Amino acid sequence: MALKSTVFKAHLNVADMDRNYYADHTLTLARHPSETDERMMLRLLAFILYADEALQFTKGLSTDDEPDLWQKSLSGEIELWIELGTPDDNRIRKACAHADQVVLFAYGGRAVSAWWDKVHGKVARFDNLRIFEVNPKDCDALAGLANRSMTLQCNVQDGQVSLGDGEGLVVVEPLPLYPA
Repeated sequence: MALKSTVFKAHLNVADMDRNYYADHTLTLARHPSETDERMMLRLLAFILYADEALQFTKGLSTDDEPDLWQKSLSGEIELWIELGTPDDNRIRKACAHADQVVLFAYGGRAVSAWWDKVHGKVARFDNLRIFEVNPKDCDALAGLANRSMTLQCNVQDGQVSLGDGEGLVVVEPLPLYPA
């Protein structure tokens, strides 16, 4: 018998001073049985940084041809493709060919630098690609906020994200890898 996804509800109050974007979002996240709290909260972080009414979570881990989040135009073109992890250069090339803008959040500690050494020369030609690295300590702190029902105050300023749940505050600053 297959394991079912665990459903998480998140109410976000996003105040993004970098983009002058201020809105509330009520989200339902399905955490795949093989997904960790850390990865799920990174998906939420990506949503916060690129929050928009049209930004959507996809089937993610259970589908090879979709990113973790995407934003499509009214006519169906992919405007924004957001990926997590350390995908191979073929997947990055495919994403860049299909979307106007591609954003990748790499995480995993030392594995990120080994992955970056391997792919940076192959992805340097893409003008529509941005890659960020998320520090392992920040990932752990984000995972600590995971709760089946979350209400988070999210502030973005100068690329730094502050997430508060009324009991604690986590500050995350994704570091740009590409373009540097």
